[in-house]
Amino acid sequence: MRILALAVLVGAPVGASAPAAEARVAVSFAAGGLAAPVLSTEEAIAPAGSGRLVIVAGRSTRSGRGPLRRYHVEVEGGIRIDRRWFARRVHQILADRRSWGGTRRVSFQRVGPARSAHFRVALATPATTNRLCYPYITAGIYSCANGGRAVLNLLRWRGGANAYRGNLRGYRIYLVNHEVGHLLGHGHRYCPAAGARAPVMMQQTKGVGSCRANPWPLPSERG
Repeated sequence: MRILALAVLVGAPVGASAPAAEARVAVSFAAGGLAAPVLSTEEAIAPAGSGRLVIVAGRSTRSGRGPLRRYHVEVEGGIRIDRRWFARRVHQILADRRSWGGTRRVSFQRVGPARSAHFRVALATPATTNRLCYPYITAGIYSCANGGRAVLNLLRWRGGANAYRGNLRGYRIYLVNHEVGHLLGHGHRYCPAAGARAPVMMQQTKGVGSCRANPWPLPSERG
């Protein structure tokens, strides 16, 4: 895994932080020990998108405590998904007391196209994810935080990861919290001890080692 980390540093811009993306070079899953998405045959076919991101209309109430961070939710054209549902789901995750707002250091509000925003959360096809994440290497299978945007790879949103096998809902919560966490300035973390909850800033898409999968920055006793 040290070799993989070095590869990202080579491709990162000068002054950029390597933990800002959940990206690594494309090596075979078997050789690199990387966790492939858990996909059905239909989902495994890379979907076609327009390459153009569309801001979802509407807004949410303010959630959390601390300085307000307004954000846009974007969905790539051509993706078959209820955009308003996706936008609501993103805000439900960020508004949860177990998410970043629970730290009392930040609050969130989703706004529509007419308002300026501090950051964006985008759902994009693998090809568009690669473009938006560049110069980080997402290889069509990872997500990233780059340029003020949390880019969620549609392949992962639909297929999850091995650490969350059978719990796609939990993985989606992790994906939003992890990438937004990067935009808030949080770097990658590692499994602290066997049997412990994995930190949300651990690269859980690639596995959790001896830790337990955890999608929240501030998990409760019930998960």
